[in-house]
Amino acid sequence: MRDPRYDILFEPIRLGPVTSKNRFYQVPHCSGMGWKRPETLAAMRGMKAEGGWGVVCTEYCSIHPTSDDGAYPYARLWDGADVRAHALMADAVHEHGSLAGVELWIGGSFTANLDTRVPSWGVISRPPTFAGLTHPVQSRRIDKDDIKTIRQWHKDAAERAIEAGFDIVYVYATHGYLLSEFLDRHMNDRTDEYGGMIEDRVRIVRELIEDTGNAVKGKAAVACRFSVSLDDPETYEAFGELADLPDVWDLTVDDYSVEMGASRFVKEGALESPVAKAKALTSKPVVAVGRFTTPDTMARMIRSGVQDMIDAARPSIADPFLPKKIEEGRPEDIRECIGCNICYAHNSLGVPIRCTQNPTMGEEFRHGWHPEDVPAVIATPTELALIVGSGPAGLEAARALGARGMQVMIAEASRDLGGRVTRESRLPGLSEWARVRDWRLGQIDKLATVEPYPESDMSAQDCLDIDPTHILVATGSRWTVDGLGRNRVTPFTRGADAQVISVDDVIDGLHPEAGHVTIFDDDHYYMGSVVALELARRGLSVTLVTTAGRPFAWGAYTEETHANAIALREASVSVVTNRLLEHVASSSARFSCMIAGEDLTIDCDAVVPLTRREPQDALYHDLAALVAKGRGTAPGLARVGDCDAPGTIAAAVYSGYRTAIELGGEAGGSLRERAVERQEAAERGRSRG
Repeated sequence: MRDPRYDILFEPIRLGPVTSKNRFYQVPHCSGMGWKRPETLAAMRGMKAEGGWGVVCTEYCSIHPTSDDGAYPYARLWDGADVRAHALMADAVHEHGSLAGVELWIGGSFTANLDTRVPSWGVISRPPTFAGLTHPVQSRRIDKDDIKTIRQWHKDAAERAIEAGFDIVYVYATHGYLLSEFLDRHMNDRTDEYGGMIEDRVRIVRELIEDTGNAVKGKAAVACRFSVSLDDPETYEAFGELADLPDVWDLTVDDYSVEMGASRFVKEGALESPVAKAKALTSKPVVAVGRFTTPDTMARMIRSGVQDMIDAARPSIADPFLPKKIEEGRPEDIRECIGCNICYAHNSLGVPIRCTQNPTMGEEFRHGWHPEDVPAVIATPTELALIVGSGPAGLEAARALGARGMQVMIAEASRDLGGRVTRESRLPGLSEWARVRDWRLGQIDKLATVEPYPESDMSAQDCLDIDPTHILVATGSRWTVDGLGRNRVTPFTRGADAQVISVDDVIDGLHPEAGHVTIFDDDHYYMGSVVALELARRGLSVTLVTTAGRPFAWGAYTEETHANAIALREASVSVVTNRLLEHVASSSARFSCMIAGEDLTIDCDAVVPLTRREPQDALYHDLAALVAKGRGTAPGLARVGDCDAPGTIAAAVYSGYRTAIELGGEAGGSLRERAVERQEAAERGRSRG
């Protein structure tokens, strides 16, 4: 039964001509699916609707080939084929009584249009403004006739949106795209009625809101996505000029590293103050994100009048069934987002999003996976799975197998369960990552068929003596100290008295016998930076040397580069880039230059190399050897997670889930059959167009 404190989250709300059944609103968010993978997109969005989200929106949806984001699989509404593709999503959302929204997008100078090969249209002619784009192109400076053309393109796309079945149609006026260029007083140098004073710079947004309303003819709500600034009062003035025009406001801030901030730096509800200030200026419903994961915070935001609906991207990815779990009185079952931004990173890589907490994300269509429904396993009463290792892969495999009805034993050598998640979550900024362990332990605790055994260091013969039907080896990996990695195929050299410390020793609390430690980072993910911050927190002088051009180079995909650099600076960590470790001596380390080749010597007492991890798979090979000699049987012997191939925590969870789902026979229809059924449904949706 639902807790009455959360009743407000389930009150219907009117959005112009349509009504949402509750206050849960899945904001437009990138998916890595878009126009390239419409069936995958429809299945993913439909899952959100099944999970109880009252509104489910697309990602940014191009209105014309002048808005082309190249390798990123954005959505688009250019022609009838796009209408039919979007109808798949709208139908999947409507099937569960939810509203479907589409975010019409005009790229402006942000895009390079490498696919369509036509110039982008901008307020001024300039190179692409996205920091990751260095392509030698520039946008075309638009004139007043072009503005009329853009308005017609937008109107046409809005009409196609209605044809596709959408209930909410957006005017997208933020995130650096064309409408943002008009609003920006520094960029907009026009001297006509679309430049100058704020009321003129917002003119095109006003016109597009009005045009969209005329196009949808009362069949859909008109939404506007808009940014107010943390420190620029003019943005509230601009908002005030438009305050009561659309049917609903989707508000954010003008700092994407805050809006999309990783949990290392940005916590739940970070947009509350600026959103509340803007909310006071309008009579229309306001939705806003904040990586909301707890129902208490959600209810407070609505009850206090900060916003009218709970807008979410990442929490809806981590748990598509978040609303239903609150409604059914089981909020403890929510897979809380950990804010690692692995979802955003993979869209930026041009592939479907994935999630550390939810291994089914992006696989709803391809594999027929469901976040809450696993197929029962055909098992005899004595069938038993032994899982050795309780890291993210082992815990997920145990949870999924237990949910399928199999008897499961988890053997963990240490006292603490959780493996690398438990250890890494003690490092600076990573405390929320412990949710990966905590949620799985909470679910396992509800399964009578799953039993953990901590402090159980198992040999191969120990495993076989239990006589399990299946053995999954999830013993993880360890960081090496030889220097082999991305840029070295041979070890670095070292002197007899050189102090080289492994990352694992640092994580486990070993204090280097040093005053000055140099970290050599050839990994480029978060670990180099958080270990540097941890050693600085312990009072050591730290230099972070990386082969990349910046620390935590992969942070460009997780939106952490800027905040990470500030954190290192504030901790007085020195940073050296584009350097490769060659030799470690007793009181120094020598590095070559990745570009020009000249050497650099850094005085230091110890070196911590981050280059690669070695799978801890000895137990697996020992088991395989014993089985081959006939000294035991294990028909389901497999490696999972980092023991198989070291990667992200998300990859380990996925490995554990996939292994568990594919292990043994299935009852009630196979996953492949489910995927075929989804594909047939998609084909029926296409044929109707």
